[in-house]
Amino acid sequence: MSDNALPSVLFVCVHNAGRSQMAAAFLTHLAGDRVQVRSAGSAPADTVNPAVVAAMAEVGIDVSAEVPKVLTVDAVQASDVVITMGCGDTCPVFPGKRYLDWQLTDPAGQGVEAVRPIRDEIEQRIRGLIGEIAPASQS
Repeated sequence: MSDNALPSVLFVCVHNAGRSQMAAAFLTHLAGDRVQVRSAGSAPADTVNPAVVAAMAEVGIDVSAEVPKVLTVDAVQASDVVITMGCGDTCPVFPGKRYLDWQLTDPAGQGVEAVRPIRDEIEQRIRGLIGEIAPASQS
């Protein structure tokens, strides 16, 4: 685990404009301060996909201020779990990290109707991930 003992997760897709942004937003929204969240892209877009912004707004999560970020070695090294979403071999791999590859449809160029099922699948995967890495404390 990282220095502060919080599990850290990095979501990576090519443009950091859709899938990884939705995943990071869901993890932040659902796990709160129990997890450190990062997202990045191997070839980041200029802005987050407007259909993704609209689809996330429908479930009460605002990603309109997010900015796609470039994937760095430091981001990977600082993360306990690296979840790739269709970036193929462009994601650096380091020993000792847990890697998951989520096969998800790319929302690029899609309307909000096509983004909704992708969003919903990501939410379900995030809920499962939280159960594994940051379960709510039993009090």
